[in-house]
Amino acid sequence: MDCNSRRLVADERWRKRGHSLGGVHRHEGYATAADRGNRRPHAATGKRLGAVASRDQALNAERLISKIKYAMSKTLRRTVGIAAVVGVALLLLPALLFAWGEVGHRLIGEAAAISMPSSTPAFFRNAAKQLGYLNPEPDRWRDRTESTIDPALDRGTASDHFIDVEMASPAVLVQALKARDRYGYYDTLTIAGVKAYTMGFLPFAILEGAQKLRIDFRAWRTAPDSIKPWIEQRIIDDAGIVGHFIADASNPAHTTVHYNGWTGPNPNGYATDTRFHSRFESAYVGANFKLTDLTSRMDTVARVLPDLRAAIIQYIKDSNAQVERMYQIDKAHPFDATTTAPENRAFASDRLVAGAKMLRDVWWTAWVTSAR
Repeated sequence: MDCNSRRLVADERWRKRGHSLGGVHRHEGYATAADRGNRRPHAATGKRLGAVASRDQALNAERLISKIKYAMSKTLRRTVGIAAVVGVALLLLPALLFAWGEVGHRLIGEAAAISMPSSTPAFFRNAAKQLGYLNPEPDRWRDRTESTIDPALDRGTASDHFIDVEMASPAVLVQALKARDRYGYYDTLTIAGVKAYTMGFLPFAILEGAQKLRIDFRAWRTAPDSIKPWIEQRIIDDAGIVGHFIADASNPAHTTVHYNGWTGPNPNGYATDTRFHSRFESAYVGANFKLTDLTSRMDTVARVLPDLRAAIIQYIKDSNAQVERMYQIDKAHPFDATTTAPENRAFASDRLVAGAKMLRDVWWTAWVTSAR
């Protein structure tokens, strides 16, 4: 396949990875259609971010989309295409918070901050709300207006949100993850015939972010008091950014080719609908979880990770190991805003808490090891 053809395939995949009609992230008036890492253009909804969407709101949104689709004649669909349906639906949606984006991301970020050990610098522990707000920040970089002006930021960071581990053989994956940096990773995959841009850079997004944070903390330790407040701003910002990618990795759908419905051979009859991603991390999480659901399961026994890279890779592997379980649960009781099965809640809770604990541990590791 020539370069242009490969790009067309990647672009098509970019569009399809998202949450289809329902898969949007709510970010201060914008809805970002998430291609797991949120790869489709954002749609402005005209709504400001509100409180966590209720179960009824999420259900009403799904019903609204269905009605709009039903109302369109076959002739109109052929004329304007499904993209128009999506656009109209998004413009009419209520102020819902979809995806790990605003609901899951904010919960993970704030729960992690609240559970930091008491010996963490006070300015950091006091920034729990801000760290929750900043957790979805990399999704806000997908701003539709800015991407229309120039897609460099939007497209240049999209692949940081995921890694499809099945795209490379185990041996190639191991070798690629040992690369000195993301460029060596890219080269290793390219030699093996794997498109790194399509497979994703999530492990390196996390590792690079953790290193930036450790450098920030190191600078803060030795800075004069007159400068420390400036560095503290940098620390909070970088902590929020890396938190986004750590939260992404806690969702198994960000670690697999089965990101939005099962692909390839499907002998077990798992869901193949292209709204799978949004049904799980958007409608279901948005309607069923609040901060205390995570904090009640957290502790302050933070780990110092002796090898950041190894810990990040294992964390992603552990998440990927839950992919089929996620589909098995969905087959028994499909994830959506009205699902009440205890198995679904336990699974989603486990993944959200895993993200919050890993984030807390990475922050704590950056702080403790910055003294060395």
